[in-house]
Amino acid sequence: MNAAYEKLLGGRSGALGLLVMAALLLVVFPLTMDMFRLNLVGKYLSYAFVAVGLVLCWGYGGILSLGQGVFFGLGGYCMAMFLKLEASDPISTKIQSTPGIPDFMDWNQITALPAMWEPFHSFAFTVFAVLAVPTVLAMLIGMAMFKRRVGDVYFSIVTQAIAAILSILIIGQQGLTGGVNGITDLKTLMGWDIRTDHAKLVLYFVNAGLLFGCILFGRYVLGSKLGRLLVAMRDKEERVRFSGYDVASFKVFVFCAAAMFSAIGGAMFTLQVGFMSPSFVGIVPSIEMVIFAAVGGRMSLLGAVYGTLLVNFGKTYFSETFPELWLFLMGGLFIAVVMYFPNGLAGLWQTQGKRLMDKLRGEPKKTALAATEPVKPASRPSIPETKRDGIEPGATLEASK
Repeated sequence: MNAAYEKLLGGRSGALGLLVMAALLLVVFPLTMDMFRLNLVGKYLSYAFVAVGLVLCWGYGGILSLGQGVFFGLGGYCMAMFLKLEASDPISTKIQSTPGIPDFMDWNQITALPAMWEPFHSFAFTVFAVLAVPTVLAMLIGMAMFKRRVGDVYFSIVTQAIAAILSILIIGQQGLTGGVNGITDLKTLMGWDIRTDHAKLVLYFVNAGLLFGCILFGRYVLGSKLGRLLVAMRDKEERVRFSGYDVASFKVFVFCAAAMFSAIGGAMFTLQVGFMSPSFVGIVPSIEMVIFAAVGGRMSLLGAVYGTLLVNFGKTYFSETFPELWLFLMGGLFIAVVMYFPNGLAGLWQTQGKRLMDKLRGEPKKTALAATEPVKPASRPSIPETKRDGIEPGATLEASK
């Protein structure tokens, strides 16, 4: 295995982890779940894009962003604008006062399509906007913060404020964004009905494929010199800066990468669920996305995916089974993870899973004492004593006299 594949797969154990996840997402779930449940899993996986980006940004870069919902929402809104324009053709909207514009604009007495919506008639521009708009915003935020050495808790507070501002702005501009209801009633993608079971199945596999692409990109970054610099900046930022590296630029890069991952997840969420609203942009969803990464393990790209699935499966199960208690049960799940598994699911695998695998393979158990006991130096061969100066070996001084 050459160096490039080593960076992508993360060694033999990393390749095995990818194969297990691929088998689970691409084989087990599609074969064992009905379309409703599989579509729910696809929705959960769209959140996993944010969690994977947070592993890069927070786990390795030490940049805790509490506003990732901003980038998730921007990617989702860009895709929703294209889908809404396609669903608002003059024939479908002929009963409106102004045919050919989205229904919420007609309700707000807008008589012409706003200029900011015009480019979203093009699917190519939409894909470009999904990737570029959140990334450019993240670059502007990062340069404004990191160039001035604003970090730690102050950066987290700023990202929270941005999430609150954007959600309020979206709700306030009802004629442009649909307001609190968001952009709904999305039907087709370039004439392809995205509401059918076949379309949902295809979108699920596309979503999973893009997620694996983001994971591989993240592993390549972490396996390179940049990944080592990220860890060094997280632990000893001043030392890295004094070594001549531009710390701010590295932080901006990893923050932009996390924003792009989140935007891809937001676009796939819109395609699979069929709407986008400001409820996915604010502070609360952004904090939930951090919890996904924390439960899975903020130092593991695969663990972030498992953490996202676990939390959302728990939310769905508890809300269906215990509708009056599910919030308390979810809170108990979070507390249990923090208290007993501080390194998340990935940390649990490191401590218990590998020990179980060693036991199944029949390898001897390594105790802590054996691992830490110092090696005793080999004893020197004894030299036989000889009679010297008329004194027998072992005789005392008084006896020799």
